Amino acid sequence: MTQLNVGLIQHACSADLESNLQASIDGIRRAAEQGAQLVVLQELHRGLYFCQQEDVDEFDLAEPIPGPSTDRLGALARELNLVIVASLFERRAPGLYHNTAVVLERDGTIAGTYRKMHIPDDPGFYEKFYFTPGDLGFQPIQTSVGKLGVLVCWDQWFPEAARLMAMAGAELLIYPTAIGWSREDDPEEQERQRQAWITIQRAHAVANGVPVVSVNRMGHETDPGGGSGIDFWGSSFVAGPQGEFLYQGSTDQVEHTVVSLDMARSENVRRIWPYLRDRRVDHYGDLLKLYRD
Repeated sequence: MTQLNVGLIQHACSADLESNLQASIDGIRRAAEQGAQLVVLQELHRGLYFCQQEDVDEFDLAEPIPGPSTDRLGALARELNLVIVASLFERRAPGLYHNTAVVLERDGTIAGTYRKMHIPDDPGFYEKFYFTPGDLGFQPIQTSVGKLGVLVCWDQWFPEAARLMAMAGAELLIYPTAIGWSREDDPEEQERQRQAWITIQRAHAVANGVPVVSVNRMGHETDPGGGSGIDFWGSSFVAGPQGEFLYQGSTDQVEHTVVSLDMARSENVRRIWPYLRDRRVDHYGDLLKLYRD
């Protein structure tokens, strides 16, 4: 497939799970009307970002895969004849939960899943309380629109994850995301954080010669524990294989956008910037260490 039309669905979330899911579905339908062949949803799109606090009751939000959400999204993928990447809170077994991205094929079946490998634990982002680190590794998912290197949010800060996906043949990197500002930071620090988030992902595109699709939520979500909450900064974007912007979304608006990717461009870029050829794998053994003393 030379041209690939990718839909990005960026929206705010509320405590109403059905309303959030419907917002995603409405966005998918609008993207389909614009010719999308692949649609990417934001991280944990069904609800509020519950990881601002540690509360055992939040585990009730998790669902099995396959389950209710994959059934509905799978039916939609089949109806609209497109591929959907959806991030869900997976209940794998009692006491065992994952932050999981599911890829729904055009016929409604599950093409594959990716369980988030890197799990943060920071003020307002207490994900280690909820999510067991993924055990599926960095394996692209083969679909009718190409080989998708699906990763999730915190994974986007780690060049190793992007590289391993590219080495396994991923034709593009996809990052469903939930990231934002603390109101306790001044505007300059907030913007430094947002720009760092954009820059690191553009660097993955450059270093691996593949497009990057990053979809983030927007809107303010209060902290149930009484803190200032999080202002999710949106800014969903698509970068080409040289890191060039193909699309940049707003920080505070709902976005239903379709971007056309020239998938043949990666081959041409890799011919002039042959990073995979010039890697010195015979001297990278220390990368397996946590730190070099």
